[in-house]
Amino acid sequence: MQEKYPQKPGLDFILKQAFYYWNRTLVYQMIFSIVYFAVFLLVYFYVADRFGIYDRLSGLLVEYLQAGPKGIGNLNKGLQAISSSENYAYTALGLFLVSAFLYPLNLGFFQIYKKIDLNEQVEISDLFVGYNGLNFFRYTSYFVFYFFVAEMLKVTIVLPFVWIMLTMLISPLMFFQNKTIFEGISSGWKALKTFFVEIFVCTIVAVLFRYVGFVIFLVGALFTFPFWNAMIYSLYKTIFTEES
Repeated sequence: MQEKYPQKPGLDFILKQAFYYWNRTLVYQMIFSIVYFAVFLLVYFYVADRFGIYDRLSGLLVEYLQAGPKGIGNLNKGLQAISSSENYAYTALGLFLVSAFLYPLNLGFFQIYKKIDLNEQVEISDLFVGYNGLNFFRYTSYFVFYFFVAEMLKVTIVLPFVWIMLTMLISPLMFFQNKTIFEGISSGWKALKTFFVEIFVCTIVAVLFRYVGFVIFLVGALFTFPFWNAMIYSLYKTIFTEES
C-alpha cells in the first residue's frame, strides 16, 4: 500500500464510512467489549485485593457516604495517601500489564473490516489475529512505547492530544504495511500535516462516541467502546491506498 497525498478526502465520507464499519460489526463489538472488560476487571480485582487497595478504597467510600459532602476533605487525603503508597504502584503496574496484553485485541477489527471490503466471510477467530505469532509482541511493544511517551507528555495540555493524532494510524500501518513503529510515526506525521482537520475532527468524534455509552447507555458501552477502531480504519483506508 502507498500514501495517496495530495488528494483530500471528504470529512463526511470518512465519518459515514466509520459508522458503516461499526454498524456492520456490532456482534463483534460486543464480543470484544465482553472479553476486554472481563479480563481487565478480573485482573483489577485480583491485584487490588492482593495489595489491599480494594479494601482501602472501599473503606474510604463508605466513610465518605456516611459523612456526606463534609467528608470530601478526608476522602481526598485518603486517596492521596493510597496513590502514593507502594502497593498502589504495584496495582497500577498490574493494570498497565493487562492493558498491554489486551491491546492486540484491537487489531482484529482491521482484519474484519478488510474482509468486509473484500466480501469475505468474517469469523470470530479474526478478532484475535493480533495474538498470532509475533504479532502479539509487536503490538504490545508498540503499546508500551505509546504509553510511556504519553505519560511524559501528560504534564502539558496540548501535546497528549497531538500525540494521539500523530499515532492514530500507526497500528493499521504496522498491520497492513508491516511498518516499524518509527516508520509509522513518519507516515503518520506526513498524514497529519496533510489531513490535520480530518484527523482532528475524527479523533474528537471517536473519543466522544467511544465513551458516550458509559454515560448514557451503560450496557450500550459494550457497543460504543470499540468504535475507535472503525474510525482509525476509515481514516487509514481514505488516506492510504493499495498499490496496483
